[in-house]
Amino acid sequence: MRGSETVAGIDIGSRSIELVVLLDQKIVHQAKVPTTFDPLGQCKKLMENAKPSRMVATGYGRKLFADSSGEVQVETITEIQAYALGARHLFPEAQTILDIGGQDTKVILLTPAGRVAKFEMNDRCAAGTGKFLEFMATALQIPLESFGEFALASDRRIQINSMCTVFAESEATSLMARGEGPENIAMGLHLAIVQRTMAMLRRIGMESPLLFAGGVAHNPCIRMLLEELLGEPLIVPENPDMVGALGAALYGTRSR
Repeated sequence: MRGSETVAGIDIGSRSIELVVLLDQKIVHQAKVPTTFDPLGQCKKLMENAKPSRMVATGYGRKLFADSSGEVQVETITEIQAYALGARHLFPEAQTILDIGGQDTKVILLTPAGRVAKFEMNDRCAAGTGKFLEFMATALQIPLESFGEFALASDRRIQINSMCTVFAESEATSLMARGEGPENIAMGLHLAIVQRTMAMLRRIGMESPLLFAGGVAHNPCIRMLLEELLGEPLIVPENPDMVGALGAALYGTRSR
């Protein structure tokens, strides 16, 4: 990378798009917009105040964005690479990365040098993802942003057996009909996600410390349950949903 060049990383996910702009390895601009049904239009809005010298895209929409970038050449990297780079830059001690995003859940195990040793990804359905939480918050008529706090007000833990959004909603409706408190149902839904995530962490052979990235890392109930079942504290970045975009930008600083 040449001196004083700005490098941007953009992470185009199913629910949100994040942008990070670096100058001399330092963040000089970051922003986030919802993806909507017009991701390219949203990317254009996000880029209005950013004029980077280089650009790297990651996430579901990376190829779409790169193919439509016009005169600006856009490199692409996978989300797995981007999260590994972003996480290790922020916390060099991180050994395992968990990202619960809008449409998928990723678990990445790193080598001591920070390379990807192996990973597991659940991207075949909404089970265990942010979309599941969003769907269930809507079903219980609780704003998604306060769903975690709502669940923390529970007075007992119940087991939700289905992770399919359709069957889980039916199970939650049956519980409500039997007089179960909505806070307890919300806690059961959160617990179901964390138990599913724990199974992924065990399969990959998780090593500590664990860095929790992605939008669901803002949810206090998910964080609490993870720390409880792991028996240790998590690393949660100040802006957990920016880790992928940061990693993409960092890749841009290295690949020339």
